[in-house]
Amino acid sequence: MNKNFYDAIKDRRTFYAISSETTVPDEKITEVIAHAVKYAPSAFNSQSTRVVVLFGENHKKLWSIAMEALRKVVPEENFAQTEEKINSFAAGHGTILYFDDTAITNGLAEQFPLYKDNFPVWAQQSNGMLQFAVWNSLELEGLGASLQHYNPLIDDAVKSNWKLPQNWKLIGQMPFGKPTGQPQDKEFTPIENRMLIFK
Repeated sequence: MNKNFYDAIKDRRTFYAISSETTVPDEKITEVIAHAVKYAPSAFNSQSTRVVVLFGENHKKLWSIAMEALRKVVPEENFAQTEEKINSFAAGHGTILYFDDTAITNGLAEQFPLYKDNFPVWAQQSNGMLQFAVWNSLELEGLGASLQHYNPLIDDAVKSNWKLPQNWKLIGQMPFGKPTGQPQDKEFTPIENRMLIFK
């Protein structure tokens, strides 16, 4: 795809309507995610971000876990809308799970007590930069995605099902696939209200 970095940022949107089809092989998807994981910045070069990439039945299992967890907390009379949304994520090609390795983050807080309150904040910022890098990379490959947050509701089941370390804190879930519809219209606050320039 012949897009530059600026176009990718502009065209990266939240796509809820996605299919299990893909525009590139799974190996390419894995490659671009790994590239972002390796090069996304982190405070103190902590590299505390962790990702799990789910394809096929593993991807569907995640959204089955989310569906059952939500069924316990959403009133039955309101569940149809929730079910529709979860099914739209499950209809995708895969899901990326984003984590922070709290053993690293907490270890740095102990090692540098002067900054201890900042390390969890910096870890979240690092994770956000990784998510943005991956999201734009998927856009460049012609894939649509959205960012979801069903944590902490699904945390224990996710760790148990995929035998993940207890010190991995789930931050977000990114279902992706071939877009089957257009994103919603987006309004922008005037840039002069959001950006100041001093010379």
